[in-house]
Amino acid sequence: MIVALAGGVGGAKLSQGLATALPPGDLTVIVNTADDLQLFGLRISPDLDTVMYTLAGLANPVTGWGILGDTHNTLAGISGYGRNIWFQLGDRDFATHILRTERLRQGATLTEVTAELAVALDVTSRIIPMANECVATKIQTPSELLDFQEYFVGRRQQEHVSGIIFAGIEEAVPSPGLLDSIETADLIVFCPSNPLVSTGPILAVAGITEALRGSKAPVIAVSPIIGGKALKGPADKMMSTLGHDVSALGVARMYAGIVDGMVIDQTDEGLAVEIEALGMQVLATQIIMGDTNDRKRLALEIITFGSSLIPAKASI
Repeated sequence: MIVALAGGVGGAKLSQGLATALPPGDLTVIVNTADDLQLFGLRISPDLDTVMYTLAGLANPVTGWGILGDTHNTLAGISGYGRNIWFQLGDRDFATHILRTERLRQGATLTEVTAELAVALDVTSRIIPMANECVATKIQTPSELLDFQEYFVGRRQQEHVSGIIFAGIEEAVPSPGLLDSIETADLIVFCPSNPLVSTGPILAVAGITEALRGSKAPVIAVSPIIGGKALKGPADKMMSTLGHDVSALGVARMYAGIVDGMVIDQTDEGLAVEIEALGMQVLATQIIMGDTNDRKRLALEIITFGSSLIPAKASI
């Protein structure tokens, strides 16, 4: 059993690679929910949906999120009433949010709803939200505090980030089954997700970091930074303004004490010695993922790397 920690498009892509490299049911994906939002009265969970659509083979390969071939008639209708349309949602996407919101109002937990939706889309991997409680990432700028989606989508990540707050994190507890999945895992993988706002909120939930540190399984992180740049999203800008080294080494420092191995792009192979000095072994390979074959290739390399870290513990 492999456990992946994921958020965003990079997390979804590697999750798909791991799923295709493993027997059905042998992957559990723990997903960030701190960028969830309420819009048009609906509970929207962007990271959960991106992972779910990707594992279901439905994701738009151009954007990495949303559903391939989706229409936008509902959004156009809302726009016709004079509403500002700043967050893109397709019609099939709306169906997901409507059903999620309905079930939550009926008393189901986010964990239960996520499982129901995934099963309906024939996803064989287990998808677990980091917590059932609401946690909201807030971005501090020099002039104001922004909801994450307002910063990420509404402001197009142009604001200077001077701080990050996870509102509600004190009340959040790991979703049922999450800590058990970590305890029984053969390998744990941090996907190439933003370490500040994708895996960061997961690690901030009480008990998760401690469980990872206490795991008998090897823990591997895949760098989302290649050659000093993020392939997608604002990870590089955020790391820079918050004082982190914008490199695979900078990411490794953020995971120090949790991670046994670091997967970096071959472009950054020169950083291997410094990363190893943090107590991690390093695999340098091509980590840019294109099609499904490329994602599976990287997943298999990670699995092999994990087996070499702690051979006695790995049974994958």
